[in-house]
Amino acid sequence: MNRECGILLPVFSIPSEFGIGCFSKEAYEFVDFLEASGQGYWQVLPIGPTGFGDSPYQPFSAFAGNPYFVSPQRLIEDGLLTWDEARSFDFGHDQERVDYGALYQGRNDLLKIAYGRFLAAGKEEKEFKEFCEKQAYWLDDYALFMTIKQLMDSKSWMDWDEEYKTRKRAALTAVRKENAEQFDFFRFVQYEFQKQWEGLHEYAVKKQVKVIGDLPFYVSLDSADVWAHPEVFRMQKDLVPEVVAGCPPDAFSATGQLWGNPVYDWKALKKAGYGWWVDRIRRNCEFFDVIRIDHFHGFAEYYAVPYGAENAAAGTHEKGPGMDLFRALKKELGEVSIIAEDLGTNTPENEKLLAESGFPGMKVLQYAFTSWNSYYVNHRHTKNSVVYTGTHDNTTLRAWVEEIQNDQRDFCRRYINSMNSDYGALTWDLIREAYRSVADLCIIPLQDYLVLGKEARINSPGMPDGNWQWRLRPHFLSQDLSRSIRDLAALYDRLPKAE
Repeated sequence: MNRECGILLPVFSIPSEFGIGCFSKEAYEFVDFLEASGQGYWQVLPIGPTGFGDSPYQPFSAFAGNPYFVSPQRLIEDGLLTWDEARSFDFGHDQERVDYGALYQGRNDLLKIAYGRFLAAGKEEKEFKEFCEKQAYWLDDYALFMTIKQLMDSKSWMDWDEEYKTRKRAALTAVRKENAEQFDFFRFVQYEFQKQWEGLHEYAVKKQVKVIGDLPFYVSLDSADVWAHPEVFRMQKDLVPEVVAGCPPDAFSATGQLWGNPVYDWKALKKAGYGWWVDRIRRNCEFFDVIRIDHFHGFAEYYAVPYGAENAAAGTHEKGPGMDLFRALKKELGEVSIIAEDLGTNTPENEKLLAESGFPGMKVLQYAFTSWNSYYVNHRHTKNSVVYTGTHDNTTLRAWVEEIQNDQRDFCRRYINSMNSDYGALTWDLIREAYRSVADLCIIPLQDYLVLGKEARINSPGMPDGNWQWRLRPHFLSQDLSRSIRDLAALYDRLPKAE
């Protein structure tokens, strides 16, 4: 990895007139902004179809794309929609917040109009068929899962009729036959998602901008993955999880954290050559140039809680697959560019796996000034790492500067040699500190460049409402900001390097 820099901005945060960021002209304009600003990377959050709670880390599929990101503008350009049709739906009126309720009510109906016109035109029938054949290994299960979910009033697959829950062949064949149009609609949406994303990604590559994707470690219990492949997870014969994921009790929570995701059956996966994980990484390589794997520590060791427990106190630490998985991935896929999200408790097992893998870990400046010997302070950074001012789980840098304790703020000022009493100026001084790091890659959330407060926070872990909603206001990125960012990239030798 060369010494470069990039910006973190979720797709859903891109401006658009359709209620949520998507692969519209505004996404291309953001790529232009990245190029002009001397940025070689665009980091996004997971792009899968979000379920209950709207979290991109709890998708209905580990392989599918989010239908909300399919741009109506692109469908209009392809002759599948009209502007009047697109603007007849209410997708929310707040330009700075995503209204998921409004999107849920109307987005599928709009896409169904496009699907009907797609069928009538027939001009891409060959390409659609080839896409369906190539992606059938996951696409058919996903389309069937979503079709049955609609028939079952959006209930979790664990509450479906027994014949669907247990995947009785005759029942699934009948559902697919009797609901062929709905089944193909879900495949069509994925076809459009991939076509539009590939167009945007190719545009970014031409602008010397590489895309960093985000891969959640766990999958949602209510997902096509668990329904179609229970053998990948520690499930009982009655398809109830044996254990679920969580976090042990610590100073912040006496009973730990109960995440509820199904836990992988690593012994069964090893016997099968880690095939499901190979397929998953291969699929992500179709989307991204670099893959950031969330909760990397889970490959070294994970915390398993008995299913049905009221809290995580009764859980146990268990060993993950370690390097065995990554050797299998390399054998099947060759070299894959990966960033390890190694935040949290650094045990000897975690540190050993990171060192053996050779993947760069993460250094977050918001964690650097809690004490003089912090793991994240600049002089302890390593070259093979990625420095951030904050992540999607942190508040914005401006809000952090305002909210931390006085002694931590004083330590921060002394450490970075900043006498600025203005919090906005101190925010930019900390961005400069990230650029100054020896870490090969520097990623800054866009909100930090804009010196936005806590209203622009992406996610507050443990808080059920108000997350994954922040949107960039239209036409908010200026040439002056772009020049300031590029000056930093040039000063600290982080301009994109020719491959």
